Amino acid sequence: MALGAVLFDCDGVLVDSEIVGLEDSAEFLRSKGFSWSPEDLIRLFTGKRDDRFKAELLDAYAGLLGRAPSTEEANCLYEGLIEARRANRHKMLPVTGAVEMMAAVAAAGVPRAVASSSQQVHLDSKIDRFGFRPYVGEHVYSAQYVEHGKPAPDIFLSAAERLGVAPDSCIVIEDSPFGVEAGVAAGMQVWGFIGGGHCLEGHAKRLLAAGALRIHVSHFALQQELFSVIKEH
Repeated sequence: MALGAVLFDCDGVLVDSEIVGLEDSAEFLRSKGFSWSPEDLIRLFTGKRDDRFKAELLDAYAGLLGRAPSTEEANCLYEGLIEARRANRHKMLPVTGAVEMMAAVAAAGVPRAVASSSQQVHLDSKIDRFGFRPYVGEHVYSAQYVEHGKPAPDIFLSAAERLGVAPDSCIVIEDSPFGVEAGVAAGMQVWGFIGGGHCLEGHAKRLLAAGALRIHVSHFALQQELFSVIKEH
């Protein structure tokens, strides 16, 4: 089947945001009794939608407290953690080569979209701030508008539908195991990407175990392989 579209995750694939504020986040959680390292936060939460992240965080907090946290305690924990990350948002940068790669895919006329767990307002901000908008237009989709977040396939299926292409004609570019699982569940070909700053030792193995067909360490390597596929079709 011909290549129908390329669907890109945003955080960790286009924008190197997953690493930003991780140490501050881990330090904040340590003040609340957690023993998670930055690496633990990557493993446990990268790629998940906010609702699932919050639910799992509060479940873990209940385990520490030996009881369900009060509303005040829950809000303090969640909002404090989010603020620790947001205080570092000025440090975000595009992943090296991401803008050039997206421009090349657009120039080749391949349909493309961004499909992310981020809320739409934050997603649009990053797409505009780092210069991706001319290459994706309005095809920037947030999982906040689908029933289930990653690792469910909803966001990728929705993006394919909006683009008017068959799911099994899509290639998904993902940096998180949960995102890889979502793409596989959608019946799409999934390529793992480990060019983000959060992709530490063993990350590639986790993506392969989740179902990624291949791993790319940079956007230069990704672009080369994408264009070999494009030429085949």
